[in-house]
Amino acid sequence: MKRLILIITLFSSIQVFSQFKENETTGKFEEVFNYLKMYYVDEFDGAAVTDAAIVAMLKELDPHSYLITKDEVQSANEKIDGSFVGVGIRFDIIDDTLTVVNTIEGGPCEKVGVRAGDKIVVIDGENVAGIGIQTTNVRDKLMGEKGTLVVLGIKRRGEGEIVSYDVRRDKIPLFSVASHYMVTEKTGYIKVTNFARTTMDEFREALLALKKAGMKNLILDLQENPGGLLHIAKYMVDMFLANDKLIVYSEGRAQPRQNMVADNKDSNGQYYSEEKDGLFEKGKLVVLVNENSASASEIVAGAVQDWDRGLIVGRRTFGKGLVQRPYKLSDGSEVRITIARYYTPSGRFIQSPYDDGVDAYFQADLNRYLSGELMHADSIKFPDSLQYKTLKLNRTVYGGGGVMPDYFVPIDTLELTKMYRDISRKGSINTFAFSYVDNNRDKLHAAYPTFEKFKTDFDVEKEVMAGFREQVKLDGITFDETDYETSKKLIHTLLKARIASNLWDFAKFYEIYNIHENEAFIKGLELIEGKKIEELGLDY
Repeated sequence: MKRLILIITLFSSIQVFSQFKENETTGKFEEVFNYLKMYYVDEFDGAAVTDAAIVAMLKELDPHSYLITKDEVQSANEKIDGSFVGVGIRFDIIDDTLTVVNTIEGGPCEKVGVRAGDKIVVIDGENVAGIGIQTTNVRDKLMGEKGTLVVLGIKRRGEGEIVSYDVRRDKIPLFSVASHYMVTEKTGYIKVTNFARTTMDEFREALLALKKAGMKNLILDLQENPGGLLHIAKYMVDMFLANDKLIVYSEGRAQPRQNMVADNKDSNGQYYSEEKDGLFEKGKLVVLVNENSASASEIVAGAVQDWDRGLIVGRRTFGKGLVQRPYKLSDGSEVRITIARYYTPSGRFIQSPYDDGVDAYFQADLNRYLSGELMHADSIKFPDSLQYKTLKLNRTVYGGGGVMPDYFVPIDTLELTKMYRDISRKGSINTFAFSYVDNNRDKLHAAYPTFEKFKTDFDVEKEVMAGFREQVKLDGITFDETDYETSKKLIHTLLKARIASNLWDFAKFYEIYNIHENEAFIKGLELIEGKKIEELGLDY
């Protein structure tokens, strides 16, 4: 049987390669490379030239077929796998010193007593303070094989001596559900930052916690979510749809129409939801998206919209409708090749055009900004050929160039003054928030024993603005009072949110930021708490 499979595989490969004349492809490449080896004026790195040739070759095809070097494969796979092996800290480099921002709950550093605010000045006997250490150097030193030992020399505020901690590296989760909480008595919120192998376990846990807290409505935030594993998107949609509803299908030259995401299919090869008792098949649903929501995010948004299951709120998504598959190469690198196009349940292909080349394609954000699209919905023009109808209410939706939301929310540029941009580029808010918490942690916990008290009572102007003004000046930025008045709400919100995330955990950032600055969230909450979903007749 194995021999038969091998013969069939070889025959299929021969069929594929026989479509191309060898002297126009691999043979020609070998000829040029041999001439270079024999006659090129200087010595050259053959591996680098080969990689450059592969990159250029893939660039001729589409924007999402690409080469990952051997050194980059591990990092790329960590994001997909949802974990890495390390010591379990979130860190920043402050005043040329590696500083612990937070320890990861249950991680190796937390277990041995490392704390937020600790300064790591020695790693395995080597001084790492004041030497210009970079983030990549930190990763190299702290990551490694599971179970291996790393000795950290810690300088702690208020203690004179450097204390050594023996830390054994372990598997550290990369959480993709960044925050979940109850917004009101009946509306919950979940922020998903990417689609990794662990995402559905995290998402299910968040849903169950919110339902236990009384959630009847859900705001799912996929803004800035670039996607990830498409079959994880399937499982997410399956939580919202009743059984036997098409979620997504794909087609390609070497891959006929098939399901990318479920085991269930009918005689025509179409694939459907299969969760017999999805955790949120009933209840109002709003999905938040923007111009950086892509790939798996668009599968979720497209399926929810096509089945009239909920409202899509925000700005038009990126428009990535191509499916990649990774293939390992002999030197440890990896090539990811586009094998198919995917389509939403109504048949929409939402890939943005790339006729003007890869570089122009990846400047879509800038082009949308310059065209006014991010500020004005009426600047977006779709031809009639891209019109489709939703599958329950027959509403008009569009293919090509992303998922167009049901409710457009423009980007707010009024607060983005020159001073704010300078502050943002320098990282002044993050630097100040961390230092402020590090210097006042015990005092803050005493004054605000709960996050709820902090959220309602902490006054940015009264508590920290004098100190923040000094931070801005230290960063070489002129504190412009006119710009400050224009950007005041944004600066105050970010300061309070960053202080909260350092004092508790990063999930708290969204609880403060959303209600003051996340315009899509504010609109989504208005829609989900009001009567609009009932008036439209959406399935909830």
